[in-house]
Amino acid sequence: MSPRVVLLEGDITAQSVDVVVNAANAAMRGGGGVDGAIHRAGGPAILADCVRLFPDGLAVGGAGATTAGNLPARWVVHVVGPNWNAGQRDRGLLAACYRNALGVADELGAATVAFPAISAGIFGWPLDDAARTAIQVVRATPTRVVEARFVLFTTAAFGAFSQALDGGQGGGQTTGSDTGE
Repeated sequence: MSPRVVLLEGDITAQSVDVVVNAANAAMRGGGGVDGAIHRAGGPAILADCVRLFPDGLAVGGAGATTAGNLPARWVVHVVGPNWNAGQRDRGLLAACYRNALGVADELGAATVAFPAISAGIFGWPLDDAARTAIQVVRATPTRVVEARFVLFTTAAFGAFSQALDGGQGGGQTTGSDTGE
């Protein structure tokens, strides 16, 4: 079954969902962008779980779950996206992030998942392709997740994801503001 796709422009750390997906770095020790925001908002429990559960980090395309700490979510599923700026340009690795995040969400029994635009920030993946990849993979991946929410931090990202959603098969909903719900 394909989840309902919802787009929001806003703050992923404010989402009341089962799973918030973190665009992490391979070390799994916090960082900048979405990763830093999730670690700051979620508190030290997330980092403690990362250190305990992923002592060697995660490979690009990999996914793993931790507590959500102080976030209004139940879990954080960390994925390591490819770094376009470092020459990691295999679209299959970006697609694996979304597939593997949904797989971990299914293992957890999650019904709602909030995704960022993986690799489209400081890792430099071209925004239009990142949006198309995200929407296509989430729609094509069998999952028990009922709602896949893309929470986009910038107007440009929201626009790119809106265009990717509209260019697809339908079945999505766009909203312009972050309600946290």
